[in-house]
Amino acid sequence: MLSTMRKIPLISLLFLFISFSLGVKTVYAREVLSHTPPFSPDAISVAIDYQPLTRALKPWKICAVYPHLKDSYWLSINYGMVQQAKQLGIELNVFEAGGYPQLQKQQSQLTACKKWQADAIILGTVDRDAYNGILSGLTGDIPVFAMTNDLDFTDPNIRKTIKARVGVDWYYMGKQAGDFLAKRHPKGSGKVKVAWLPGPKRRGGTKPVSDGFNDAVFGSDIEVVTTLWADNSKELQRDLIQQLFDNHADIDYIVGGAVAAEVAISELRTNNKTDKIKIVSTYLSHGVYRGLLREKILFSPTDKMAQQAKLSVDQAVRYLEGKPSNIDLAPKIEALTPNHLPEDTITNSLSPAEFRPVFHVSDHQIKR
Repeated sequence: MLSTMRKIPLISLLFLFISFSLGVKTVYAREVLSHTPPFSPDAISVAIDYQPLTRALKPWKICAVYPHLKDSYWLSINYGMVQQAKQLGIELNVFEAGGYPQLQKQQSQLTACKKWQADAIILGTVDRDAYNGILSGLTGDIPVFAMTNDLDFTDPNIRKTIKARVGVDWYYMGKQAGDFLAKRHPKGSGKVKVAWLPGPKRRGGTKPVSDGFNDAVFGSDIEVVTTLWADNSKELQRDLIQQLFDNHADIDYIVGGAVAAEVAISELRTNNKTDKIKIVSTYLSHGVYRGLLREKILFSPTDKMAQQAKLSVDQAVRYLEGKPSNIDLAPKIEALTPNHLPEDTITNSLSPAEFRPVFHVSDHQIKR
């Protein structure tokens, strides 16, 4: 230890001493992907070290709109956003629409953000194409920042209104799940049957995740024997899995969204199919994480949702303060298995177990 410390310059030791003495929180750069040109399907991704802000110049009013808070994916986004809002000292107002079919409710929430006189709006859309031609009419002159769920950037109104974006291309979330299975079952190894439960049809990221999965398993011995769609609620996904057992008793894998994967664990146990059917998830949640730990789930990618939310708040504040910013960002997707669950990746992905939804932050504090 002493020999190591002798190699540290005296000025660095002095800085560390002052930082710890004053209780200063050190904020480390995060490696993320920056897309150039922004919002382009042909963008080149470059890894950068992103240094987040540690405080805002004023208590900006930021309004965030989510599709729902039904599962721990969006709860973890809520957590990351709340942490960054507390850190920066901004005011955060959160709305959730209650589900992907609730477009009209989300539109009214955008109007509510405008009425609240938000300085910026962060939008997790319920539908990729629903705001084409109308987004600016709902938000006025307020700058809008896209988060997690994609919008149609070929639409002129979207391009005019959206100032920056954070989120991965969900094609690659599906592709990672498909690649995992294709490597386990290459062509000629023996056919295996997969039930595909991606989530709500035509909402969220289900179309690109389906495209990525199907492209990845093409040419392997994976056979998708059925595709079942439903919103991300445990009741609806449980209905699908029970329907699946009635109609396809011989499947080898259930592959789908986190809610389907979570429900599958208990349904397989109840129906004595744990040893016959394996589970793969297309994204991470608390339940999927527990499933990975217990080896009940074989694989899940994570797009580090808590980190996404922090980046989005950071983008909005940088824009409002006229500071340089990368305007099209994404965390690095990381593949998780029971044997690979890095602590820092989980921290950047999931909210703590005790965290509950927060709808308002002001003056560095949660307001209940």
